[in-house]
Amino acid sequence: MGMKVAAIGECMVELASSGAGGYALNFGGDTLNTATYLARLGIQTCYVTALGDDLYSDAMIMRWQDEGIDCTHVRRLPGRMPGLYLIERDVRGERSFFYWRGEAPAREMMEHVDDALFQTLLGCDWLYFSGITLSLYEEGGRARFVTLLARLRTAGVRLAFDGNYRPRGWESAHAARAAFEAILPLVDLALPTFDDERMVFGDAAPEACAARLASFGVKEIVVKEGARGAFVAHSAGSGWVAPPATLEPVDTTAAGDSFNAGYLAARLRGLSPQTSAAAGHRLAGAVILQRGAVINKSAMPDMAWDAPKENAP
Repeated sequence: MGMKVAAIGECMVELASSGAGGYALNFGGDTLNTATYLARLGIQTCYVTALGDDLYSDAMIMRWQDEGIDCTHVRRLPGRMPGLYLIERDVRGERSFFYWRGEAPAREMMEHVDDALFQTLLGCDWLYFSGITLSLYEEGGRARFVTLLARLRTAGVRLAFDGNYRPRGWESAHAARAAFEAILPLVDLALPTFDDERMVFGDAAPEACAARLASFGVKEIVVKEGARGAFVAHSAGSGWVAPPATLEPVDTTAAGDSFNAGYLAARLRGLSPQTSAAAGHRLAGAVILQRGAVINKSAMPDMAWDAPKENAP
């Protein structure tokens, strides 16, 4: 297969409520979650971010390397520490996030893009990023990021984007909308969650969300809507792909991130968008039955990659 994906974003120290007032310490971030699952699914994956020189940053890199993620271009900034977030869950497993990340080193990543990193990214087939990635950077950093994306896409790197809107990361929905619209003409594959897009753009339905994204030139679109499934739109047509079963979630953390990994891994294997969406559901279904963003390897599902090859990316 030989396909390579780079993911860019932020990983933070995670404190997740474990009940009775206790919290479990872990590490997490949306693009990092997707990168981890991509690596587990056999995709050559590298992660691009900035960390500090503290013990938590050391532990993050060790864990990523254990997962088989290439960490060559993780920047280490002296005297700095990664951000922190806390997760609270309701009785249905839905979560709320609280962040302490104002001085996180990942916010300065665009100031550390050198020729070595650019050449590494040129060697990738796909670059994966999210709305949270965009929210990290100030206006100047975001402009540099858009320039980087345009250069990479011109050189043949394809771009996959999940809007993943988190209101606390933005000064307003209007600011997020402007940032999203600046990069959408460069995006090859959009993997948004409908509820997020509705908050930013006011889309009336997943189908309307897909039509709006297509108007920017996005050729392949997968709009996720929880238990209903995913609305898939591409050059060969469009339609809904439902999950294989109705599940009672234990924890919905990383449901979308893992779906994205399953989908992209399947597409890189030459499977159709519909079959790839089913693969995304299969992985996400396993993830929401466990606590935490990254489940134990023993809980990973059989992804059954032997489906017919068609509509290769």
